[in-house]
Amino acid sequence: MILRQQIWNNLWKEFNGYCLFHSRCYSSSSSKINWSKLRPLIHKRIQHRSGNYPLKNMIPVAYDVLNARADLVQGVSTLLKYIPMKACKFCSEVYIGEHGHQIQTCHGFRRRAKNQVHEWIDGCLNDILVPIEAFHLRSMFQDLIKHDQRFDFERIPAVLELCCQAGANIFDDNLHSYNWTSDTNEIGVAAETNMPQELNILAVKTLEAWESLISGVQRLLLVYPTKVCKHCSEVHIGPSGHKARLCGVFKHESWRGSHIWKKADVRDLIPPKVVWRRRPQDPPVLYNEGRDYYGHAPAVVELCFQAGAIVPLKYHCMMKINGLPPTSNSIVLK
Repeated sequence: MILRQQIWNNLWKEFNGYCLFHSRCYSSSSSKINWSKLRPLIHKRIQHRSGNYPLKNMIPVAYDVLNARADLVQGVSTLLKYIPMKACKFCSEVYIGEHGHQIQTCHGFRRRAKNQVHEWIDGCLNDILVPIEAFHLRSMFQDLIKHDQRFDFERIPAVLELCCQAGANIFDDNLHSYNWTSDTNEIGVAAETNMPQELNILAVKTLEAWESLISGVQRLLLVYPTKVCKHCSEVHIGPSGHKARLCGVFKHESWRGSHIWKKADVRDLIPPKVVWRRRPQDPPVLYNEGRDYYGHAPAVVELCFQAGAIVPLKYHCMMKINGLPPTSNSIVLK
């Protein structure tokens, strides 16, 4: 017992000597910070921080994103002329196919019953490429937009605003002559592109544009701060969100609710719009009883896949390409 106590005492002395040898000693005078001298330096750095942006190395990435966005809109608009797509009348569900599925996932409007069968209508470009808009800022580090100033700033697609702050000229007509919200009949693409080989080439190009757009926006988000509301889809490109009270998530606040901001992800700027997909081993119509067997895919990926493009391996798991078909006991034909 005495030997053990001596060993612990020696270890404690060695530990204290090590801490005293490697620790820094500060005098009482050095612990006091002269804020009167530091405060002007801090304010000066905050005021001149905009001089570090945009980064020259990220300008080519911004132009690549613009080109990929234009190719994506052009490709999807052309493919929709030859591949049918359905959209639900009461919710945001989309299905790539001639006939919609019978899976009961319609959440509808507020007064509509939940988990109902969808009512399908013909879809359009905005059903796949969901337009997410943001305020177009005059400067990246300008003052916060107040609620009464919300009509003084233009609303543009969030991806374009991100590229604009990254140093790209988004108003160049040669870069993006195709608007995300344009009608599919107004896209200047040859309508005679109906050969399977030409559609296959277009689908491959469109899928490459989709992947390039995702990867480019991810790289830009690592450098340029972007915010998204926790309770709605509002996006703000900048170090801090705006003060426009447009959220309306709480009933007692009605439409005057203020946004609660968090860091945005690439899915906030480019929603993937995941859809149900029919595999060759599935029945002609997807029924609700076999929903555990069916696969999913982003709408753009499924559209390009049906046009003949080869899907990257990272989507095979969610698409359940080699998955089992629904059993006869799980599907009840009506």
